[in-house]
Parts: sequence; structure tokens; C-alpha cells
Amino acid sequence: MAWAPGETIGPVTVGPVAHGGHCVARVDGRVVFVRHALPGEVVEVRITEDAHASYARGDAVAVLEPAEGRVVPPCPVAGPGGCGGCDFQHVDLAMQRELKRRIVAEQLMRLATYEWDGEVEVVGNASGLGWRTRMRYQVASDGTLGLRAHRSHEIVRLPEQGCLIAHPDQPALEGLYEPGLEVVVAGHGAQSAVVVDGEVASGQRTLVEQAAGRSWRVAADGFWQVHEDAPETLVRAVLEGLDPHPGETAWDLYCGVGLFAGALVDAGASVRGVESSGRAVRDAMRNVPEADFTAGRVELVTRRWPSRVDLVVCDPPRTGLGKAAVAQVVRRQPRRVAYVACDPAALARDIATFAAAGYSVKSLRAFDIFPMTQHVECVAVLAR
Repeated sequence: MAWAPGETIGPVTVGPVAHGGHCVARVDGRVVFVRHALPGEVVEVRITEDAHASYARGDAVAVLEPAEGRVVPPCPVAGPGGCGGCDFQHVDLAMQRELKRRIVAEQLMRLATYEWDGEVEVVGNASGLGWRTRMRYQVASDGTLGLRAHRSHEIVRLPEQGCLIAHPDQPALEGLYEPGLEVVVAGHGAQSAVVVDGEVASGQRTLVEQAAGRSWRVAADGFWQVHEDAPETLVRAVLEGLDPHPGETAWDLYCGVGLFAGALVDAGASVRGVESSGRAVRDAMRNVPEADFTAGRVELVTRRWPSRVDLVVCDPPRTGLGKAAVAQVVRRQPRRVAYVACDPAALARDIATFAAAGYSVKSLRAFDIFPMTQHVECVAVLAR
């Protein structure tokens, strides 16, 4: 059975939620990954992709039997055919966190044989809106701003109200821009900038963020947690998990501008950090002069580091730490490892690699720092 993109099929009974924010349905022996649905609903599905023999993708365009937790999306472009950023605006916040809990638990069991019975913890305000301090807009053919559609280069123009998850105190964007450019808005209030096609058009070239009792220099288009409450939340989780003692040694892998390194230094540890971005490392050196930072690939730089370390914190990109980097960590036999993960599948794969080397999960917390989206942040603490 094959379908043409744009074809509507149904009624379809929707199955469980899966990693990626869609739900899994089975139609005539094939899997259909359905966005904008909830488990247990009966919907009509408009096919958006059918390029694979075993599965297709689609949007729930009509809900015949809604499930508990469904709401009207607050944004008019959040549904089928709209912006690809907010996967879960059709779901109330409590159910959003329940779906994310199921995704994390399923990935950990399937990929790491680890049974997790935790909850996804609330972070920030109760509305789930107005939290994102870094926005990346695309310029449409008429010079107006928009955001990309799901799995597409198509630009969906912003509604009159703007993006509802964007921080309300970001600088206003007015007028037309040259089609094809990218416009990044970073920070909020006095510490903000507008970056057009890689060049700072207005505001600060270097922003100064506040977290964990320190000030942090961050390039306007550099990496900083996008939820305004995330840095403080994650630092607390990491410190509680590692329980650093004065005089211990620590590594900060994928250190960025030094957020976790600074917290460990303030706890009395001697810290080395590594990050591939030379610019981020230069900022880290200024932010945490008490630590030692190196620019380079984690799995290569750590080969040259001392043979023992007490504590390791890692905050890798979505692809995860990987076997080569995990091998460098376990060779040093740290007392504890704190793993900050934005992708539960990558986290689960790396937990399995750690487990094979004798490390087990002592605690694992999940945080809802990306409300209205399918993304979730986890902090796992491992020990020998």
C-alpha cells in the first residue's frame, strides 16, 4: 500500500507516542508516523511523506475521536501545515510532560535496558509560553519573517502576534529583510542582539548572562541554554548529582562558555574543560579563569589529559557522547559522571556503553525546559 503526498486516509486509530514527537499508527500493515495527534485518538491523516517501504509520515488533519489532554493550540500556525517548531501546542501542559515521560522511559528501556519511573519536572512559568531567549527566523520571499515548516525548507510566515514561545522582552523586529537571509534574536532586555546572516545588526556583540552566581560572556550567536531558567536548573541538578568535594579534580566535556566548570570551581574542584568551538573556549577562559580550557575534539583532547579524574560532567550535542569519548572517561575511573542530555535516545545509547564498562545510573532527572515542543532535557548521574 502506497500513498501520494497530500492524500488523506482514515479513519486511523493512533497508537503510542514515539521519540520525535509523533504518534505511531498502523494502516494496512504499514507504520504511519502521525504529528498533531494523541495516543488513542481516531483521526484522518494527510500523508506528507511516503518515500520508505516500511513507513510513511502524516499530519492529523481531522480529529474524529479526541483524547483527554487535547486543547486548541494558542498559535494559529502551530497545527498541520504550519510551523515545525511547536510539536505539542495541541496538548495541555500536564499531558505534554506525560508524553515526554513516556518517550524518555521507552528509549531508556529499549536502548539501555534501564527502567526509569521518574517524572518530567516543571521549569519556569505555568503557561509554557514566553521562555525562549534565542530565536532563529528565516526571511520569506516577500521580506517578512517566518519559521521553517516541519522537515522542510518552506517558510511559514509569523502570525501577527509573533512567536508565542519567544521571550516577550526580546527586541522588536520591524520592516522588511532581504529574502533568503537568516535573522537571529538572542537574549532579552538590555542584554540582547539581532544577528542578520551572521553579522550583528543591532545590540550587543557579546551578551552577559547571569547564572550560578557568576556572569557569563556569550557571543550573540553562540550557544547558551534557550530557556531562561535552564542554566540555573541544570547546574543545581549536576552539583546535587556529583556532590563535589573541595580538592577533587573534574572534567567539563563540551564545556561551552564554562557554565558547569564555573560551578565546579566554586565548589572547590580543579577543573579542565574542552569544547570544539574556539570562540566559546576563549569566552570560557574569561568567564572561569580558575579553570584550564582547551579547544578541540573531546575524544582526542582527553587522550592527553591525566590518567585519573574524580568527577566528569558532559553536555554533548544531540548526537551524544559516543563510544570513543565514553572510553576516555571510563579509563580514568571517575567517582561520578553527570551527563546532561537533550536527546533521550543518544543518552540511552551512551548509558548502555557506560554500563558495559561497569558504570550504573544512580539518578536520572528529566526537565521540561522546552514546553510546547517534543524536546526534553535529562541529567543522568552514573557511578562505578
